[in-house]
Formats: sequence, structure tokens, C-alpha cells
Amino acid sequence: MIPPQEASARRREIEDKLKQEEETLSFIRDSLEKSDQLTKNMVSILSSFESRLMKLENSIIPVHKQTENLQRLQENVEKTLSCLDHVISYYHVASDTEKIIREGPTGRLEEYLGSMAKIQKAVEYFQDNSPDSPELNKVKLLFERGKESLESEFRSLMTRHSKVVSPVLILDLISGDDELEVQEDVALEHLPESVLQDVIRISRWLVEYGRNQDFMNVYYQIRSSQLDRSIKGLKEHFRKSSSSSGVPYSPAIPNKRKDTPTKKPPKRPGTIRKAQNLLKQYSQHGLDGKKGGSNLIPLEGHEHDFRVKHLSEALNDKHGPLAGRDDMLDVETDAYIHCVSAFVKLAQSEYQLLADIIPEHHQKKTFDSLIQDALDGLMLEGENIVSAARKAIIRHDFSTVLTVFPILRHLKQTKPEFDQVLQGTAASTKNKLPGLITSMETIGAKALEDFADNIKNDPDKEYNMPKDGTVHELTSNAILFLQQLLDFQETAGAMLASQGTWPLPTGSRSCSGWSGTPELKREPPHLAQILSLSTMSSTLPRSELIQLVAVTQKTAERSYREHIEQQIQTYQRSWLKVTDYITEKNLPVFQSGVKLRDKERQMIKERFKGFNDGLEELCKIQKAWAIPDTEQRDKIRQAQKNIVKETYRAFLHRFGNVSFTKNPDKYIKYQVEQVGDMIDRLFDTSA
Repeated sequence: MIPPQEASARRREIEDKLKQEEETLSFIRDSLEKSDQLTKNMVSILSSFESRLMKLENSIIPVHKQTENLQRLQENVEKTLSCLDHVISYYHVASDTEKIIREGPTGRLEEYLGSMAKIQKAVEYFQDNSPDSPELNKVKLLFERGKESLESEFRSLMTRHSKVVSPVLILDLISGDDELEVQEDVALEHLPESVLQDVIRISRWLVEYGRNQDFMNVYYQIRSSQLDRSIKGLKEHFRKSSSSSGVPYSPAIPNKRKDTPTKKPPKRPGTIRKAQNLLKQYSQHGLDGKKGGSNLIPLEGHEHDFRVKHLSEALNDKHGPLAGRDDMLDVETDAYIHCVSAFVKLAQSEYQLLADIIPEHHQKKTFDSLIQDALDGLMLEGENIVSAARKAIIRHDFSTVLTVFPILRHLKQTKPEFDQVLQGTAASTKNKLPGLITSMETIGAKALEDFADNIKNDPDKEYNMPKDGTVHELTSNAILFLQQLLDFQETAGAMLASQGTWPLPTGSRSCSGWSGTPELKREPPHLAQILSLSTMSSTLPRSELIQLVAVTQKTAERSYREHIEQQIQTYQRSWLKVTDYITEKNLPVFQSGVKLRDKERQMIKERFKGFNDGLEELCKIQKAWAIPDTEQRDKIRQAQKNIVKETYRAFLHRFGNVSFTKNPDKYIKYQVEQVGDMIDRLFDTSA
């Protein structure tokens, strides 16, 4: 049993805990009530906030929409203002740029072109948007004034800075073929680089915006004048500075050539000097070979005097083949040859400059106009040389005509470069050089024809022969002329080949030992030339004249023999027009035993007819030729006979039994041996 005290204490403890629990429960109850109240208050607040938010939203959305509209309106206004500013700027272009345009582009090309660009845009705007506006006329007028100033500036730059190329620089430019120890690259600067760039910019602007081609005429006129003056300056330089000892060559810019070796003079015609030197050696040393290193037989007494006398007369004869040749003539020849080379080099340089300045589709035409004056000057001078040669032929001054030969040779050597430079020019421009070459070939061939006729018709050639058997005066003159012509044998050969006829001396005997031939009217002209040279050459080595030639050419006889062989080979090629008809490569191909078609039969007929006609024509002409050297004549006959017979035999073997015609005798006119017999009768006037 619990004591009363402990029970009382226990009860009080329980009552205290109960009281505490009640207090706690009361607190919780109060808290729940407060929480409910707070919840109600929060719900009330949220409900109020939601109501207010909805009211705010209903108020803000219209305002936002109005703000967006206002922003768009503002942007439109700004764009409109910008456009207005841009448009208004066009109305100020004239006033803003007038001063710059009035002062011109000199020294301020970049700024000037910028102003012209503004004016151009203003013109385009007013034309598109306000064609009736007075501002359009104002900017148009300003644009035209600016364009004229640019054209004027183009002309001014080209005029002020285009300089004549000095003769010394031209000689440097054309000396590329000289064998110099030190070879310098020579470049022409026609315009300073800064000026060139300005000219190019103006040119491009005038083409793109100016729609004007007048500046191209200005360009070619200025550059044409400089080109022409440069070539004339070189010619004048030759006239003033040339001497008979060499080519004029003045020092170039100081310090530029201090260590540069002296230039070698180019080959010059010097025909009279060659003959004079020959005469000098001959008269001083005779032909004893002591000083000249020759093993020639000496001439004694009146025989030596006779030859010197005749050579001397040949050199001084006013109407002989060496008349009229002097140093001035050589200078003029040198000057012309150098001017031709100078034209090619300068024209090439001009085209390089033009290609940077003139639009591509106008370059050829502008270049054609640019070179006309200089080219016409060269062609006119060349025609004057031809005219002088024609007059010299009339007075039988054949040595003067030799001036044509070095010039013609140089023109033909230079022609490939000429053709390259003149690519794209008009046909009339391209044909000028070929026309001059043809004129020179014609007059040169005429000179050689008249020279041969002069020998043929000389009344003294059969009489007044030296009693001691030495050289006839006519022979001396002829040999001296041919000696001078030797340097130009290829030129002379081509010259004769370009003509239709080439008469050779006729008669039973000429002073140099060859027999004559009739004029060849239809035969290739080089054939007559070949026989003429080979016949003459075959007699010279056996005559005492070879000793005279050996003074300047120690291997003269061997050279003559080699020359003869070359001419024989060239002569044999003249028969190609006969043998080509029947050679294997030109024959029709058909199957054996198969009937020939009409086309094949006709081709075989043409081959037979071409061979027969050519054989008959050549044999008829060459029967009248005479080769005095029996050994040489037989050698030429035999060689040609072997070639023709062998080719004809093969042809007959293949087609002789082919049924290509109902009348074979009409086409198979000759047997192989008959062809050989016909060739055996060549060079026999009695056959």
C-alpha cells in the first residue's frame, strides 16, 4: 500500500503534468486558431492581389501595344529622316565638289576621283527620281567639266612625261645579240611609276564612267610621235657620229658604263672597202704569199702591173660595177638596218606599256595607229633605197645596188619578230614589210639580170684580150662584184627564186669561161641560178683568178668545191617537180586484181602526164645550157639519170601493166632507157 504522502505527491505530479498538457493543448488550440485566421487573411490578400493583377493586366496590355506602335513610328521617322538626309546630300553635291572640280586633278587625283564618284551618283539619282529637276542639269554640267579635266590631265601627264628614247639607250636595247663580256638587261621606262599609275587610273575611269574613247587617240598620237622621233634620233646619231671604221656608239649615262667593254660593230656591207683592201694586199705583196701566209705563185713584171691596173680601174670607174660606193652609203645602210631593229624593240616596249593603259579590246587598234608613222617612215626610206638602186642599175652602177642585199637580209631575218609584233594589226599594216621585201627582191634580181646582160652584151669581151694571157678587165670587174656578192649568196638565191625569170649570158664563150644559156621563162628561177653559179665556180678554181681570191680566203679552192657540190644538190632538187609525180609516197593505193575505180584511173593518168610533161620541159630547157667542165657535166648528168631512172623504173613496174586507160601509148611515152638517153643529152647545145 502506497503511503499517503507518496500518493499525494504522485497526484500533484500528475495534476501538474495534466495542467501542463492542458496548457499545451490550449496553446496548440490558440495556434490553430491563429493559423486559420492567418490562412483566411492570406486567402483574402491573394484574392485581392489576383483581382488587382487582373485589373493591372487589363490596364498594361493596351499601353504596351501603344508603345510598340510608337516605337515603329519612331523607327520609320528615323529611316525617313535618314533617307531625307541622303536625298538632301545629292542637292549639296554640286556645291560641295565644285571647288575641287574647278581646281582640277593635278596632285590630288584620289580626292578628285572621289568627288567625281559623288557627282556620278547624284546624276544617277536625279535621272531616276527627278529627271526634270534643275539639280540634274547642274550635276551633269559639273560631271562633264570634271571628265574634261581628267582628259586634260591624261594628255598633260602623257605629254610631260613621255620622252624620246636616246640613241645610246636604243643601241643598248638592240645589242642583245652582240657577244659582250658583260651583258646588261636594258629596260625602258617610258613613264615614271607614279605617273604610270595615275595614267592607268584615269584611263580606267574614262572607260568605265566617262564612256569616252578620245583619250585613246590622244595616247597613240603622243606615243606615236615619241616612237617616230626616237627612231629618227637614232638615224641622226649615225649620221653625226659614224665613221668608216665602225659603228657609232656614244657613252651612256655617266658611271653606268665605266667598266663596260667596247661594243663590237655589227657586220656591215663595206663592199668598196673590201675591194680596196683586196687591191691593197694585192698591190703591196703581189701573190707571192710571203706576208699573207699564202702559197700562191708569184706574178712578175707587167703581168702584176696589168692586174693591179685593171682592178684599180674597176674601183674608180664611174660607170663600173664598183662605182658610187663610199663610206656615207655604208653609214646610211647601217643606220637603216639599226633603225629597223630599233623599231621592233621599241614597238614591243610600246605594246607592253599600252597593255597597261588601254582596254584590252582596243589595244590592237590603238597599237596599229601608234606605230603607223614610224613604220611608214621606215617603209618610205626602204622604197627610197629601192628607187636609188633602180637608178643605179640604169647607169650600170651595180656595186651601189649591193646596198640592197644587207638590208634585205636583215629585213628577212627580222621578219619573224616583225610578224609577232604586228599580230592583230590591220592587214595593210602587216603587208608593208612583205611589200618592201618583194620590192627589194625584185630590184636585186633586176640588178643581177642586168649585170649578167652587161657581161653578155659587152662589145669588148671578145677582143682586146691581154697578149700575155692574163685576166681580162671584164673578168676582173665581174669577179670583184661576185666577191662582194658572196656574203649575200643566200639572199641573192632567195631573191632570184622570188622572180619568174633569170637570164644568163649567152654565146659560145664569155670572158670568164662559161657558155651562155637562153632566158628561162617557165623553169623555176633557182635552177638557172644554180647552173650559173656552179658553172662559174667550176672554171674559177682552174683559172689564175683563184690566186686572187686566195689572198683573202686561203681555203678558196676547197670552198669552191664544196660550193659546187651544194649547188649540184640544189640543182637536183629542181627535178623534184618531175619525180614527185611518180614517187611511192604520192602513188594511189589499191588492191591487186581489183578493178580500178574511175578516180584511181584518173590519178594514174595524171601521174604519167605530169612526169612526161615535166621531163620534156626540163630536157628542152636544159639542152640549151652549157657546162664547160666535162667532168662536172658528166657527174651531174649521171647522178640525175640514176635518180630519175630508178624512180621511173619502179613506177613502170607497178603501173605499166595496170589497165588504167584504153590508150596506154598516150601515157607510157617513154621506156626507162629512153629517159636515160634524154638526160644524157642535157647541157649539149649540139644535141
